[in-house]
Amino acid sequence: MPGPSPGGSPERESGSGGRPRGPGGDRRVRFRLPHTAISVPSVREEERLFYRRLEALASPGPGGFGPLFAADGWSDLTEDRLLRKRVVRDGQGGPRPRPGQEVSVKVLGALEDGGLVERDPRLTFVPGHGDVVQALELGVPTMQPGEVSFFLAAFPYGYGRPGREPDVPPEAPLLFEVTLLEVRDGPDSQPLPPAARLCLGSQRRERGNFHFARGDFAAALHSYRLALRALDGPTAAPPGPQEEEELREQRVKCLNNCAAAELKLERAGEALAACEAALRISPDNGRALLRRGQLLAQQGRDAEAELDLRRALQLDPASKVIHAELSWLVKRRSPPACADPQEPRQGPMPPPSPGAPAPPAAEEEA
Repeated sequence: MPGPSPGGSPERESGSGGRPRGPGGDRRVRFRLPHTAISVPSVREEERLFYRRLEALASPGPGGFGPLFAADGWSDLTEDRLLRKRVVRDGQGGPRPRPGQEVSVKVLGALEDGGLVERDPRLTFVPGHGDVVQALELGVPTMQPGEVSFFLAAFPYGYGRPGREPDVPPEAPLLFEVTLLEVRDGPDSQPLPPAARLCLGSQRRERGNFHFARGDFAAALHSYRLALRALDGPTAAPPGPQEEEELREQRVKCLNNCAAAELKLERAGEALAACEAALRISPDNGRALLRRGQLLAQQGRDAEAELDLRRALQLDPASKVIHAELSWLVKRRSPPACADPQEPRQGPMPPPSPGAPAPPAAEEEA
């Protein structure tokens, strides 16, 4: 909320057309608006306050945040001491966020050289859902409403080894100043309009794609499962035909992405279950048919695998991947003419080539 205008609160004038009213004659009467709002510092003033507090802790420069990881006055939030907390201002005594609750925070974040890389006046998320960096996921649940705290985070609790292009370098530690503004019940258990369910599911699936692209497949899988929970949650009104179709499509995308993440985690059984769940919703989904065919072939269930791959090829006759998988399977099922009849058949089909199942990000094309 912007602060008061220069010179005080806005003012109103009585009368119209310049005509005087009442015993005051030509004197203008002004009514001040009541001061019911809390003045919020401007962006520049807020940043100045942040940097003053930062300089009181450690001067930005070559030494960086290193000394702060061993300094007194901080509490360790993790056993490795790579995520630390320092209270700047105590809260109002309210309860801390409980699991599943949604929070809104104000965040400022800086690099060791003092560069500001995070500035969000109202960031809303559910701790534990993987929507923010680990420093906030683990730190905010320790706060009370109204509290202001610093969180010092080594790179595993920030943006990891890759960093975040273009402003956060690889393996960069970060210092966050966080104000807990509000705590309320999370959206999952509340009846939401179908459009809101679709939006929430899409956001969580996109977050999963972000984790997948960074190679954090466990976090990606967690986000995809949360997306499914959002899509399956209670609705405030029955979805219309178009919304019902969109919900169905979103569920299939999430299940396909779950299968891709399970494969990366080397859990073939769980990946197969995700494919089958997708095909129960959409029996002719080509991506799920291809992946299930590959998984069945790995298990030596060649006849079932061939049925899936042939159906996938009917749906996408130009796919080189499906042609290659089906050709390999057919060759394996057809023993050479000169082979000894007593010679055992070749072993199970090897795992699919790394490029065979398209990565989850490609689901955006569907």
